[in-house]
Amino acid sequence: MTKKKIWVIDDDAIYQIIITKIIQKTALFSAISSFRDGKEGIVALINTIENKELLPDIILLDINMPVMDGWEFMEEMGMLQSLKNENISVYIASSSIAIEDRNKSKKYPAILGYLSKPISLNDIELIASND
Repeated sequence: MTKKKIWVIDDDAIYQIIITKIIQKTALFSAISSFRDGKEGIVALINTIENKELLPDIILLDINMPVMDGWEFMEEMGMLQSLKNENISVYIASSSIAIEDRNKSKKYPAILGYLSKPISLNDIELIASND
């Protein structure tokens, strides 16, 4: 299995530390990048495209964040023409149990799943093998 790039977009600094350690423990990823909100994630995505670098294979995306939330990130990502033929798998990683959020996630083709926090080692291994 080829190692993949994973991005974590979440405003919770403690969660970022924990999920990074879990991701590292799997040894399935060649690179892990973290961003504090959707705006940072979009800027990084645009810079990655402009610099012709490898895009992430998987994005773990929180919904509720300041500056730009997960839904706004998905809208912006959907408008990037250069991503039309790319396969970036997005997984919502949220503590929200609202059925509206789960249903809303289904309207985005790039969102392959909805994971409830806390995310486990097994969850990370499953999404890595699905991709």
